[in-house]
Amino acid sequence: MCDTFKKELLYGVHDFANGADVFNLALYDNNAVPTDFGGSGTEMDESVQYYNATNEQTDGANAPAGGKALTNVDPSVPSNNVAITDFDDLTFSTVTITARGALIYNTTPNTTSISVTNPAVVVLDFTADKTSTSGDFTIVFPDATYNAAIIRIA
Repeated sequence: MCDTFKKELLYGVHDFANGADVFNLALYDNNAVPTDFGGSGTEMDESVQYYNATNEQTDGANAPAGGKALTNVDPSVPSNNVAITDFDDLTFSTVTITARGALIYNTTPNTTSISVTNPAVVVLDFTADKTSTSGDFTIVFPDATYNAAIIRIA
């Protein structure tokens, strides 16, 4: 989770209810660095603050600039006093693309308390390049459980 995201939760910037804010997932190559996204360091990490198209990997309408919208799974507290939210798996169909990671960001935040648009939520590191050649590139999210969901707050 991005550091600024944690603070923004306390400001009420993000609404994860299904059908509320729109969260996108954009794909990036290994050259993407946090400084291009308002962060610091040399690797995409929790210091990323917002979406930026620098080093984004695109392929026409099927993998457009800005990525694709995710479908939220309504927040819940399934067990162990851990609040979770998650997303349905996302497929970029019929694309030729190589990505090293991804950024989930909010395209419709409550900007009353922040000055950035498209604030970052989560950086995903695939640990190696993942490639699709004229095929599907699918992001498979973990189960929406207290110990696996992509966003968990204990």
